Amino acid sequence: MNAPTPNAPAVSRRRFRTLNLTMMLPLLAVAGVFTVVMQAQTWRQACVLGLGVVAVLVAFERWTAGEITRVAIPCLAIGAVVWPFGVLVIDSDTQAAFYAISIVGSLTIPQLPRYRVAAAVGLVGYVAAIGAWGPATMAGPEMVDVIREVIVPTGFTVVMIGLMFPNKGFYDRVAELEEARAREAELAVVRERMRFASDLHDIQGHTLHVVKLKIALARKLLHTDPQRVEQELREMYALVGDTIAQTKELAHGQRKLNLSAELENARNLLAAAGIDVAIERRAEVGTGAVDLLAQVLREATTNILRHSRARLVRIALTTHGITIVNDGVLDETRPELRGLAALARRVADEGGELTVTLADGRFRTEASFPKEADR
Repeated sequence: MNAPTPNAPAVSRRRFRTLNLTMMLPLLAVAGVFTVVMQAQTWRQACVLGLGVVAVLVAFERWTAGEITRVAIPCLAIGAVVWPFGVLVIDSDTQAAFYAISIVGSLTIPQLPRYRVAAAVGLVGYVAAIGAWGPATMAGPEMVDVIREVIVPTGFTVVMIGLMFPNKGFYDRVAELEEARAREAELAVVRERMRFASDLHDIQGHTLHVVKLKIALARKLLHTDPQRVEQELREMYALVGDTIAQTKELAHGQRKLNLSAELENARNLLAAAGIDVAIERRAEVGTGAVDLLAQVLREATTNILRHSRARLVRIALTTHGITIVNDGVLDETRPELRGLAALARRVADEGGELTVTLADGRFRTEASFPKEADR
């Protein structure tokens, strides 16, 4: 079935990481290079400003991986050096100089475990103070100088931090939802195991109780009615043999199942995991195929819960077959049958066919029998 995932939030983070790297990293690189080219007046200035752009790209790449704290200190240190260099050395606009400290700081601060507000205030204060340092060294600073070196960098930093805090909250909510969904899926599987245990108890508990009563009766009649004792022993032997057969059927998923009950059970299990279920009964299934189709449905339901991140499952019944289609495939390679392998052989032995296909991000499990199966 679909390849298993040990950590659903990790899967979501990998998807967001790919999306961010594809969309945002090129934009950050182009914006950084453009500002360096436009504002650097010498090769030395270009190298210093370019170092700030590299710090931004490294920090962003680690941020998408959830590891910004590993590179935060060196990247912030670079940004903290590049900003005053731009203010004191470069005479033109200083967008390339505060680019590093603003971006790296806004990526880092929301990830801090505590003192995030204090860190945000400190970063904004640093950007504003360094920016004010430039006009303070001028003989006659004008308002345009204050706007260029104080208001614009400080405002940009404030805006970036303000955007990244809600972004962090969004990531946290997604992670919480994924964890809750994973717990629901595990709970659904536990319920299925409990139902299996209940079936096993029904089979063996009843038999053991009857055998106990028959043994007690046989002991009483041992010396007074040997023929009755022999009869009781024969009945116990047959009962134990039948119980062994039922236990084997249950263990291998071969026990007779009720298709309607299995449909309702599948709906409940999938709904408990937050999955929408659409059931289409185009016709009543023939009696010869109903047991195996019910087993296919049960196995497919368990696999969806354990090995996919499905949002929608469609179940379609015809006179001689069943089709289960789910989205949320985690591995685009053709999955192994595993639990369905035994059922595939049994379906084939009955003249039917069980197939699994993967296409367009959807996994399809289909079992069908010839019309003669209901005779």
